[in-house]
Amino acid sequence: MVQINMAGREIVLKLVYYGPALSGKTTNLQKLHELLDPSTRGKMVTLDTADDRTLYFDFLPVSFGTQAGFTMKLKLFTVPGQVMHKSTRKVVLAGADGVVFVADSQRSSASANAYSWRDMEANLKSNGIDFDAIPKVVQFNKRDLPDVKPLEEVRAAWGDIPTFPAVAMRGEGVIETFRELLRKVYRFLDARHDFHEKFGVSEDDFLKGVLKNLTS
Repeated sequence: MVQINMAGREIVLKLVYYGPALSGKTTNLQKLHELLDPSTRGKMVTLDTADDRTLYFDFLPVSFGTQAGFTMKLKLFTVPGQVMHKSTRKVVLAGADGVVFVADSQRSSASANAYSWRDMEANLKSNGIDFDAIPKVVQFNKRDLPDVKPLEEVRAAWGDIPTFPAVAMRGEGVIETFRELLRKVYRFLDARHDFHEKFGVSEDDFLKGVLKNLTS
């Protein structure tokens, strides 16, 4: 969970992109990395298999200063979606402050999405994280492919969890998904740690501090 270093005046948050294999988790991080100001982004580290599919995780640190003098760092990860890497997914989820679940919009991917969602729930609980409370956003990616679920059907099925359509390869929906996760994470942390009062970080400061570093 959130790491607060009062002596070093640093706040570190961990956000994880989760979902089935090839749903677009890595593409989301790659697009965010492309859009971030090079002077504020860290190097994205990718460990791939021989066929170039993500095996472990991508790491994208983002940092910015607050008016109260704190440096806030965001660490963004993806997890390997392949079924055999369940233990790795559990490790990457440890200490997560928020998650984006990246689903494949095609009807043929419904069972893979459902399996991955249940897997995420189990791994969060195994890490001692309250599945119902942790900030979550769902992105339905690959909206440009045939036989996708209508958005009305998607939103009815997911209820109160924010859902966003996306074509991550084109950058569509990537920032919108990220912004909503940031909003939910801030409100979650403010309710539990009184961010505004203790650290001088308002919701507006938080959102602008990250999003101002995006070039579009």
